[in-house]
Amino acid sequence: MTDTSAYEPPKVWTWNKESGGRFASINRPIAGPTHDKELPVGRHPLQLYSLATPNGVKVTVMLEELLAAGHKDAEYDAWLIKIDGNQFGSGFVAVNPNSKIPALMDRSGPEPIRVFESGSILVYLAEKFGVFLPTDVKTRAETFSWLFWQMGSAPYLGGGFGHFYAYAPTKIEYAIDRFAMEVKRQLDVLDRRLADNEYLAGNVYTIADMAVWPWYGSLAKGLLYGGGEFLSVQDYKNVQRWTDAIAARPAVKRGRMVNRTWGEPSSQLHERHDAGDFDTRTQDKIGELAAS
Repeated sequence: MTDTSAYEPPKVWTWNKESGGRFASINRPIAGPTHDKELPVGRHPLQLYSLATPNGVKVTVMLEELLAAGHKDAEYDAWLIKIDGNQFGSGFVAVNPNSKIPALMDRSGPEPIRVFESGSILVYLAEKFGVFLPTDVKTRAETFSWLFWQMGSAPYLGGGFGHFYAYAPTKIEYAIDRFAMEVKRQLDVLDRRLADNEYLAGNVYTIADMAVWPWYGSLAKGLLYGGGEFLSVQDYKNVQRWTDAIAARPAVKRGRMVNRTWGEPSSQLHERHDAGDFDTRTQDKIGELAAS
């Protein structure tokens, strides 16, 4: 259905009704906590508060890659923060005043350090452990360029295309066409880059790949917003090759399971506190106990 009704914006916008759509009940034009709720703290130095959306998967993949590379100090507790109002609890807002997942607390030093925004967390961890962020100037610059490309591009994919194609209460042709065109352009940007490069920064796997893959890898496999056929994602052959290569990495397979609350029960690890949890605490093994 195409919405052809005319809308004349008022001189001053006021919040007097829900905006509609899937997340209308938690959208609001103000920040800050809505209720008091402290965050749990586990036994590891790194405490992650997240959900397995693309932004959350970036960080759990990074942490699992660090552990796979032998960095034992990267052990972490991953606590589930559902996007149903829990992100407005006082404890979470203290870690991320923007009330978005993921958020990280590093308790390895004398004073806890908070880190929020997924790209910031990736850079923080890469610098802390000295890996997945190249030191030579050219490749490092390329890594940062693609990392920030993702930060600037994904809102058009998620808040733009995803919202109007999958979540908006009415189908608006102009909005869907506008953002579909932009997302296809972004896929073409990636496809051209990956035609001559194994990874985004060149021939080395970096935090740029970890940032881009959860969004555009999922899109390339038709897993985001049910829009794969609509966007003809199969046509981007180089993106498909890159997507498959990263998906095959054992650390990526583990990382995408953490804080996941949908899909096959065997793919859901609601909370992660130990490496053995992947074998013993997925939803197919413990059911509803994982949510308690």
